[in-house]
Amino acid sequence: MTGGGETRDVETGDVDPVLGETADRLLAKASTADAVEAAEAEGWCSAVWEPLAEAGFPWISVSEEAGGAGGTLADAMAVLRCVGRHAAPVPLAETGVLGGWLAEAAGFSIPEGPVSVVPDPGALQLDSGRVRGEAVVAWGRHASAIHALVAAEGVWLVLAARPAQLSITPGTNLAGEPRDRAVFDVPLVDVLHAEAPVGIDGDALRRRGALSRVALAAGALEALGDLTVEYAHQRHQFGRPIAAFQAVQHHLVTVAQAVARASMAADLAVRALSRGDAAFGVAAARVVTDGAAAEATRAAHQAHGAMGVTREYRLHQYSRRLWAWSHEYGSSRWWRRSLGATVAAGGADALFATITR
Repeated sequence: MTGGGETRDVETGDVDPVLGETADRLLAKASTADAVEAAEAEGWCSAVWEPLAEAGFPWISVSEEAGGAGGTLADAMAVLRCVGRHAAPVPLAETGVLGGWLAEAAGFSIPEGPVSVVPDPGALQLDSGRVRGEAVVAWGRHASAIHALVAAEGVWLVLAARPAQLSITPGTNLAGEPRDRAVFDVPLVDVLHAEAPVGIDGDALRRRGALSRVALAAGALEALGDLTVEYAHQRHQFGRPIAAFQAVQHHLVTVAQAVARASMAADLAVRALSRGDAAFGVAAARVVTDGAAAEATRAAHQAHGAMGVTREYRLHQYSRRLWAWSHEYGSSRWWRRSLGATVAAGGADALFATITR
C-alpha cells in the first residue's frame, strides 16, 4: 500500500478507484455469507482479517512515517464502504481510522494487530492517579491495544492500554459482532499515554467514529439494495416476477432512494471532515444515513416476505448491522440535537449558508 493519497485532492475526497476495486475483490472472496455466519458464532474471522492486514488495508489513512499504510481519510472511508458492502466481520474502522489516528497523533507506535477504541470520550476518568471507568468496545478481546481519550486538567490524554491490564467481559451487538465490556482500573503510569495535540479531542473522536459508521452503512445499504432487486426479479408469483407488481415496485423505489441518500451523505461528510469543518456535515450525514437505514431495511424485508427473516438468507447480515451501527458513536436522536445546536449557534442570518455550503 502506498501513500499515494498525498498527490490527490484531499478536500474533494477523490479516491483511487483501484483501491476500492482491490478491497471489493478481496472481500468478495473472503467475506462470504458462511464466513460471516461462522464469525458470529466464534467471535473472530481470521479468514477475512488476514488478507486485509497483509494488503495493509486496516492502516490506510495512517501515514507511512508513523507505521501505517498511507493514503487519505477518503481512501479509508472507501474501504470501509467495501467492508459494509460485504458485511465483513473485522475491526477496520477501529484499527486505522480511529485507533491508528489516535496513536499517530500521540506519537505511539502503530500496533501490528487489530485495535479497539473506547467510543465514549467521557467513559473514563482520572482519579487519584488511576484511570477508572468502563466502556463497551469493539472486538476488545481480540485487540492488541485499546485506545482511549481521557480528559485531564484542561487537556486530553491519549491512552493505549493492553487488554491484559483490563477486565474484559465478552459481549455482542445486535449483529453478533464482538462488543465487549472493558473495565479500567489501572495506574496512569502503567498505561502508555501522551497529551493529545490540538484538534484531537472528544468531539473529534465522536465525529470520526460516526463517520466510520456512515461509511459502513452506505456500503451495507448498497448490498441490501442489490440483494432486494435481485430477489424481486428472481422470485415469481402468478407466472411473473414479483418485481412486476406495483406494491413491490414501491418497496424497490424506497430502497433505491435510501441507498442514494446514504451514499451522497457519506461522500459529503468525508469531504467536510477532510477539510476540518465537520460539525454540520458529519451530523447531517449521520441523521440522513440512520433514517435511510430504517426506511431501506423495512422496505427490503417487506419485499422479501418470509424469506427475509430466515437465517440461511443473507439479508439479515446487512439489516442487523445497519440497526446496530445506528446506535454507535451517538444515537440518531443525539446527532439530531447536535445538528440543531450547530444551526442554532450560527444564528438566523447564517442558516442558508450553513445548509448550502
